[in-house]
Amino acid sequence: MCGLAGEIAFNRRADVSSVVAMADRLAPRGPDGQGVWSHNRVALGHRRLSIIDLSASGTQPIHDPVLGLTIVFNGCIYNYEQLREELIGRGHRFASHSDTEVVLRGYAEWGAAVVDRLMGMFAFAIAERDSERVVLVRDRLGIKPLYWAEVDGAIRFASTLPALLAGGGVDSTVDPVALQQYLSFHSVVPAPRTILTGVRRVSPATIMTIEPDGGVRENTYWEPDFTRHADRADWSERDWEDAILDSLRTAVERRLVADVPVGCLLSGGLDSSLITGLLAEAGQHGLKTFSIGFEAAGGQEGDEFRYSDLIADHYQTDHHQIRIGADRMVPALAGAIDAMSEPMVSHDAVAFYLLSQEVAKHVKVVQSGQGADEIFAGYHWYPPMARAGDQDVEAAFEQYRRAFFDRDRAGLDALIAPEWQVSENAAEDFVRGHFATKAATATDRALRLDTQVMLVDDPVKRVDNMTMAWGLEGRVPFLDHELVELAATCPPELKTAYDGKGVLKEAARRVIPAGVIDRPKGYFPVPALTHLSGRPLELVTDALNSAAARERGLFRREAVEALLADPNAELTPLRGNKLWQIGLLELWLQHHLDGGVR
Repeated sequence: MCGLAGEIAFNRRADVSSVVAMADRLAPRGPDGQGVWSHNRVALGHRRLSIIDLSASGTQPIHDPVLGLTIVFNGCIYNYEQLREELIGRGHRFASHSDTEVVLRGYAEWGAAVVDRLMGMFAFAIAERDSERVVLVRDRLGIKPLYWAEVDGAIRFASTLPALLAGGGVDSTVDPVALQQYLSFHSVVPAPRTILTGVRRVSPATIMTIEPDGGVRENTYWEPDFTRHADRADWSERDWEDAILDSLRTAVERRLVADVPVGCLLSGGLDSSLITGLLAEAGQHGLKTFSIGFEAAGGQEGDEFRYSDLIADHYQTDHHQIRIGADRMVPALAGAIDAMSEPMVSHDAVAFYLLSQEVAKHVKVVQSGQGADEIFAGYHWYPPMARAGDQDVEAAFEQYRRAFFDRDRAGLDALIAPEWQVSENAAEDFVRGHFATKAATATDRALRLDTQVMLVDDPVKRVDNMTMAWGLEGRVPFLDHELVELAATCPPELKTAYDGKGVLKEAARRVIPAGVIDRPKGYFPVPALTHLSGRPLELVTDALNSAAARERGLFRREAVEALLADPNAELTPLRGNKLWQIGLLELWLQHHLDGGVR
């Protein structure tokens, strides 16, 4: 787990100073080491978090003059030891025990097809000396980020958007299409766009090849199949439970690969409790577990310690209960915004930021339960999808839009200033296009969209950004691609049963106490950001009334003033605060573009 950066210039030598500046901005992601390599038109930079092969042999960039290949890598390959043995059998010699070198030599052996053999989370860049080609790769489910921009006759790339900005020269104007998507599609801007016009993302499961003349090719190498498979047509509910539990068990065990201890984030919900149970089953005695809680506000409780304590006591973990008062939450907001590669409206971001700060004092790697709701249909909008009909794409879209979209077109027009409006319905068009591709049922369409888009750009990005802000590696076993492939073929009615995640709940009964399984659905509560008042409301008010916000002019002033007059009156269908959504966007823009919110 690290941070990477680089530049490919087309008619000049690479600007090494810009690459160094980008790598320096990535220092929190890689506090254990740094390195820069350059050759003519290409420069690569790296910041290292030492998890596998703690010696200097694992330092990046890794350059092999015989192969003519250089790599920078972010992530973890869980099957690297098996691949290493296979490559040794094919005549390769290794100078380290790192998973990064396995990827490099795997590329030399199999080319870009090495991605099909990789089990894990990853983003990497490989420079080919002889062809002067650079290949950028992102893992199947977008767990590891990778951003890029065209700047001054070159393409630059980095693990975070703020790192790209640190290199200079990026077009940092707001993208009007992305703005509309952010304000309607639950603050999600689907790849390859970002909120900024000049910055793009490498999409998940994508190989992006950059030629010496500046030509760019993209290839999608993986996609889950949300249809039923004939060889599983006769499976009973018990068969599905067995298969899913076996696959999750394998996913958890894979993510124990490390040369440092591995802990677990334990919210007390089904997902993190099940991972804790499977870790205990795998022999992780004395496992370090971590829970967080906040002060109550607006009549809302701020912790779920009674559930996390139950699991910690049951498995006798080395449990750390982290209590956060209002005096810590508000100051941490600036740090969380600094860690955001893009605006993240979810209140969980601040919770994860503070949790990661404390966890990093004890371990460098944790497993986490993110992804289960999208993979196993844990949200309330999945069961109603069945009413839309399997073949009626428009009915399926309308059902999804009513549950998920923050604003309709009239609401967008009433909020966005005229000069920032676009004629198309960007988010709706995107979702319609996604729903039009093959899937067995309307529910499968929603699950596929959420697995490939919403999941990547909300919980997955949140976990990566907030853990890596403190040099902490977060691993997500529910996003093991083999488990995702299996779950995609599971009949949706098994997943939506028992108020969601039915098949997972029934499988979990063989591992963890029923009291955790049958509890009401929970989440990381941050009451002070759900019910805006006090200092958080002052921050939002100041940001939206600032000279920078007025000059940017994204929103109609009358709409902003109406939200500020009654800050908790307007909520989205998913119970998000509409004032917080626009306030967070402006806070993010001021911090990363205007030098504010320090």
